[in-house]
Amino acid sequence: MVNPLKVVIAGCSGRMGHVLLESVFADKDLQLHGALDRVSNPQLGRDAGEQLGVVSTIKVTDSIDDALKNADVLVDFTRPEATMAYLEACQKYDVKMIIGTTGLSAEQKLAIEAASKNIAIVFAPNMSVGVTLLINLVQSAAKVLNEGYDIEILEAHHRHKVDAPSGTALRLGEAAASALGRNLAECAVYGREGVTGERDPSTIGFATVRGGDVVGDHTVLFAGTGERVELTHKASSRATFALGALRAAKFLGEKNAVTGKKSGLFDMQDVLGLR
Repeated sequence: MVNPLKVVIAGCSGRMGHVLLESVFADKDLQLHGALDRVSNPQLGRDAGEQLGVVSTIKVTDSIDDALKNADVLVDFTRPEATMAYLEACQKYDVKMIIGTTGLSAEQKLAIEAASKNIAIVFAPNMSVGVTLLINLVQSAAKVLNEGYDIEILEAHHRHKVDAPSGTALRLGEAAASALGRNLAECAVYGREGVTGERDPSTIGFATVRGGDVVGDHTVLFAGTGERVELTHKASSRATFALGALRAAKFLGEKNAVTGKKSGLFDMQDVLGLR
């Protein structure tokens, strides 16, 4: 019998961490090995399963070293500064990483790329299977609607989200731009106010909404003369991100002789076999 994959959850007491814990407990192929949270968290020292009515014997800790020893993979949906600390520790302990953190700087993304030479990493701003498919559809649509169609990306998230536009919106913009042979950094428009003048047809626009408990809505709009094509994904539960992240963990896991990875940088398209 194959031993379960030993998983560490970062930010285990947060909204996403809560769902990840629940998903790990429900999967017989996975075993909770560590539960990390920040120093000030009141859950420190308590059983990680307590908030779910589960006795796991794994205590919530702020010690990265204790959590990562003998682990297989760390799942991280926290903040950029925490992700960088986990990245360094995972290299030290030869632990694979699933990174769903958004708001990372260009320098931090380069650090992830460099680390992937030492450990296997799945890095994606959105772990949803549906969003991964949406990225492919946007690329295909952009290639067909390459003239006479303006591209606008609309996204909405809950009031607690701290970065904008969302990492997913930016990834969708990159998908459209690459299909058209453009550089998103040069053609993106992130806000409009006042007398902006006529729209430049070579640009890709972004609009951001923050409010309530919206889990995540994304629409890529191709607006032409006399018609619009809209590609939309709406997440109603964080479970979709958790299940995708754990699917990515299994993709990297050494326990799988076919897809087990020692090093390299991957995304959800690799996980789902879409490239």
